[in-house]
Amino acid sequence: MASDTVRDVVIGMSDGLTVPFALAAGLSGIAQATTIVVTAGLAVIVAGSIAMGLGGYLAARTDYEHYDAERLREIEETQTMPDAEANEVAVIFRGYGLAEEQVGPVVDAIRADQDRWVDFMMRFELGLEAPDPARARQSALTIALSYISGGMIPLFPYILLKNLTTALYLSVGVTLAALFVFGFVKARFTGVAPLRAGLQTVLTGGLAAAAAFAIAQLIG
Repeated sequence: MASDTVRDVVIGMSDGLTVPFALAAGLSGIAQATTIVVTAGLAVIVAGSIAMGLGGYLAARTDYEHYDAERLREIEETQTMPDAEANEVAVIFRGYGLAEEQVGPVVDAIRADQDRWVDFMMRFELGLEAPDPARARQSALTIALSYISGGMIPLFPYILLKNLTTALYLSVGVTLAALFVFGFVKARFTGVAPLRAGLQTVLTGGLAAAAAFAIAQLIG
């Protein structure tokens, strides 16, 4: 579903922008060359994309396995305790305001087909929709690629420039702008005020980078 894809992009991109940005800023306080920042940043992007992608895969697989387990339980209950399950269907329809003389025929029609009956219970009793079997792979790939895309933004100035200080300033400017755009666009899907969401995202990423830089300076 589109909403799931948007969520995966948000998860991957937000971490991809923030974590490598903080690392690059922190290393800029103690590193002697941009190549050190680039090497460490690429390592973090590779490791982070794999970890985040795997996390997305496992989360989606867990949803699928949970749905499958609940469906098997509903199948068993419609076979071993059909009257109790039929009464649960009736309760649901009564909740929608159907009169008793209307509930009976509807319940009988639903329980006449077990697959339809189980599908009804999954959706209206448990509130579960059948997940896409390919969702786990898609989620893993979307999150990983979004993490890589976000992570390369703060790293590009260090790849292009040799001067560490100049690369740091450019990285800060580019990444903060990207964080604002990301927060602004994300708000369009979540219903939050876009300007506020953009500024909040900038603040979060900026604080993380500033903290990393300050700690590196203190230790270094």
